[in-house]
Amino acid sequence: MTKLRLSLAIGDYDRIRPLVDGTVQIDGVDPVFSILDPEEIFFRAFKYADFDICELSLSSFTVKTAAGNCPYVGIPVFPSRAFRHTSVYIRTDRGIERPEDLKGRRIGLPEYQLTANVWVRALLEEYGVRPADVTWVRGGYEHPGREEKIALNLPPEVRLENLPPGATLSSALAEGTLDAVIGPRAPSCFDRGHPQVGRLWADPVQAASEWYGRTRIFPIMHLLGIRKDVAEQHRYLPGALYKAFEEAKSAALAKLSNTAATKVTLPFVEEQLQRARALMGPDFWSYGLEPNRHVLDAFLEAHHAQGLSPRRLTPEELFHPASLEVFRL
Repeated sequence: MTKLRLSLAIGDYDRIRPLVDGTVQIDGVDPVFSILDPEEIFFRAFKYADFDICELSLSSFTVKTAAGNCPYVGIPVFPSRAFRHTSVYIRTDRGIERPEDLKGRRIGLPEYQLTANVWVRALLEEYGVRPADVTWVRGGYEHPGREEKIALNLPPEVRLENLPPGATLSSALAEGTLDAVIGPRAPSCFDRGHPQVGRLWADPVQAASEWYGRTRIFPIMHLLGIRKDVAEQHRYLPGALYKAFEEAKSAALAKLSNTAATKVTLPFVEEQLQRARALMGPDFWSYGLEPNRHVLDAFLEAHHAQGLSPRRLTPEELFHPASLEVFRL
């Protein structure tokens, strides 16, 4: 039987490796994998629709879907999730001790619409810090001149500037021309141990655990997408992809749970896994629409409120209908 030869671009995650090494098969598909950093995947996917199947930024996908010009349709598989209390880096010599202290500050970010930044702004809203209360300064983490990959139509009260030519977020935070930086990566000045750069939440794990206890939200960063023309031509694919990615995740968790030999180069992995399950339940990294409806609703509400989507989408509008139902014995 001849299988479909399709390109599939995704990050290097343990929950994906059973697909890459062939342990788990996608029904009827012979995938050609490109294991890439998310920034490259998103740039090529939204600019050129390079891949048949790929990981996509939830925010960029929502911008394009709400505008009616997204080349991809979603599958409720979420390759990346993260609590974003880890994503706010501050100057420690500016009197910034609480989220409320960010009002009136200059905050750098790599792109305004990044999913991580949507979640961070939603967090800050809980402390009364609205997007219009700060000046946003856009630029590359380590390379000057980064721009938004997607055109935005932001509310007029949002002040968005660009860094001066030659400057980066990391250099500006280190030099003190920015008060803070938010985004999915740590600026290199933090990693190098700059004495005046730290995290807004000194203990982000504790802060995120308490927040999860109140909200039951484990933020979704990325989803899986299939190019619309491919999905239309091969109607079985959305369901086959959901099935295979669910099986791959289960296989990865089974390996992680095996305490005979640690699968990750980090001590106390098994204990961390137990803590995560105690806090969030056995299927803490759930796929599918219904287990994640409240997470998606919170994101879509924040996305629209922040002026990134012209209308408030419903979770169902993100996904191919064939990926929302599975057979049951």
